[in-house]
Amino acid sequence: MSNSYIQIMLCVETIVNGPHRVRLFLSMLTALATLASAAIAETRLVIVEQPGCIFCAQWNEQIAPAYPNTEAGKFAPLLRAQMSEGAPEGYSFDRRVLVTPTFILTEDGTELARMEGYPGEDFFWPLFEELLRTHTDFGAETGAETVKETRLLNPTEARGVLR
Repeated sequence: MSNSYIQIMLCVETIVNGPHRVRLFLSMLTALATLASAAIAETRLVIVEQPGCIFCAQWNEQIAPAYPNTEAGKFAPLLRAQMSEGAPEGYSFDRRVLVTPTFILTEDGTELARMEGYPGEDFFWPLFEELLRTHTDFGAETGAETVKETRLLNPTEARGVLR
């Protein structure tokens, strides 16, 4: 029998057997918190950096300001880590980080996938969003536009758009 089931049954018992409203409220609150935490997985993007890394500085200048405002950034909030300190507390990586920046996609502290190095602002977003779609349910419920829906125009089409 799960903890959640037992806590819900305690709530029902409290309602049926006693007028202790505070106890009832606390029992229900505990049961709801347990159910909510079990149902929601925390997806994060861990960026592993080190001092003096020019590519980290470029990412911080070009991508970091906009990151929390994007669908991808809301789906996988950013967590910063230093290469010299290893994985943040409560997180585990599949292997040691050898290149900075390294972007590690995690769920509940466990590595799902990684991107090593910064490919530049033109390539970061499509690569990162593909990583999200491949390893999570990103885009499924958010309706976020995906790279697969975008296509390059051929030269004839481009001339018509640019006029």
